Amino acid sequence: MDMNDKNVSVQNQEAQNGMAQNAAAQSAAARHTGNLKRNFGFFGPAAFVYAVFYAFCMFRNGSGITFPFFVAGSLLYFCLCLSKLEISLKKGSVFYMAGMALLSVSTFCTDDSRIISLNKTGIFLLMMSLLLKQFYDTSGWKLGKYLGSILQLIFCSIGELDRPFRDGAEYLRKKGKNNKIWFVLLGAAAAVPLLLLITALLSSADAVFGQMMKSLTDWIQPANVFNVTFRILFLFFASYLLLAYLCRHTISEEVKDKRKGEPVLAITVTGLLSLIYLLFCGVQIFGLFLGKMQLPEGYTYAEYAREGFFQLLVVSILNLVIVLFTLSFFRESALLRVILTVMSLCTFVMIASSAMRMILYIQSYDLTFLRILVLWTLAVLFLLFAGVIVGIFRERFGLFRYSVVVVTICYVLLSFSHPDYIIAKVNLKEASQKTEQIDFGYLSSLSADAAPVLVPYMKAAGRDAYVDGLSERLSEGSLRTFNLSRFIAGKTLEKYGEDINFF
Repeated sequence: MDMNDKNVSVQNQEAQNGMAQNAAAQSAAARHTGNLKRNFGFFGPAAFVYAVFYAFCMFRNGSGITFPFFVAGSLLYFCLCLSKLEISLKKGSVFYMAGMALLSVSTFCTDDSRIISLNKTGIFLLMMSLLLKQFYDTSGWKLGKYLGSILQLIFCSIGELDRPFRDGAEYLRKKGKNNKIWFVLLGAAAAVPLLLLITALLSSADAVFGQMMKSLTDWIQPANVFNVTFRILFLFFASYLLLAYLCRHTISEEVKDKRKGEPVLAITVTGLLSLIYLLFCGVQIFGLFLGKMQLPEGYTYAEYAREGFFQLLVVSILNLVIVLFTLSFFRESALLRVILTVMSLCTFVMIASSAMRMILYIQSYDLTFLRILVLWTLAVLFLLFAGVIVGIFRERFGLFRYSVVVVTICYVLLSFSHPDYIIAKVNLKEASQKTEQIDFGYLSSLSADAAPVLVPYMKAAGRDAYVDGLSERLSEGSLRTFNLSRFIAGKTLEKYGEDINFF
């Protein structure tokens, strides 16, 4: 069989696979959409209860004890919905759910707004990936396909905006006027004036109950009512529309093999880059690691070692992009695999060089969140390139799945590490060994995570800005907004004579 016949055979096979996938998708769409419509009596109220639960947990409360409960409730809600749609959780779903649960606990345990924002982004991406996994065969998907599908799911689900109304109207029409929902709505309407009358009588009969009701009515202000109403409506429609769009199975599962590029082109580009990288790595090994090369005039070894880490980080990331791009779009070649391996090995040297330079820089100029993030990124790149080298020689190696696991686990470790605590501890320890003035302005900007280290130091140094600001923030808490890091910070303040009212 010549090359043309082989290409025709491959194209025919791809066409047959595509037709089979389309037929399966249409069948699944009809089945799941039918289940959604028939069971609106479950999905409609469940989405509303879920939305109310969200409003209760998250109203002016981004990192309280209710956040892990909201994430757990979200998983429970979607699992119940999948069960009602007759969809079983697929293998590997536990990893996504465990990642979400750990990040939600991390959010409750930290006061760092940067970590909290990253946690919520991670939870959102894991949730979207988990939902896509239940409705589609994502085993062959890569990063671009996942991100494209998530964007399609988010934006295209808006087109289902009328579905709750249409599905609800059809459900009520089929059930008829004797449906119990009508009696529930009628009973709720009749109970409102009775509740108001009874509440007024009980408030006048008992001073404590009356004070509770007064506090409740004081909270009922237009801004609060609008905020809560918006949250309920937003999550009700968002949760229902996502399910409605997923049930349609309109996202293509097909992942085409795009490795059709001429390998000579890739060999030429990556080969030239590898020559430069080999020369650069030689300089790093003999100059930076062994210190046996003559430095440019006017340079000290300390100055040489403390610069260039950001540039090396960028080059390492570019190398990862180049290698992955080459593996995805160029035909196989033994020589190309060797060159890509050389590029990857050189990148290990660059990662080590960047990390060493950053550590030396931190020893001279203190630790910051950005510098922790750089070191974390370098560690992740190291692990990713280890997987890339395996993927170069083993085509069936699940490189994307490996990357998701690596990034998720590494980020969970970062989110639980309390970077602000590490920053305070390292900087104060280094300050005791140096004569330079301490950057109190930066230390005072750190979150409550750093309180166990900063509070005793600031009190001893007579620096009240951090302590006063922390005391004011903690006094505004409540049981619903209880946060472990802020609680520990409050206990630290109490230990040093500050009066804190947590609830």
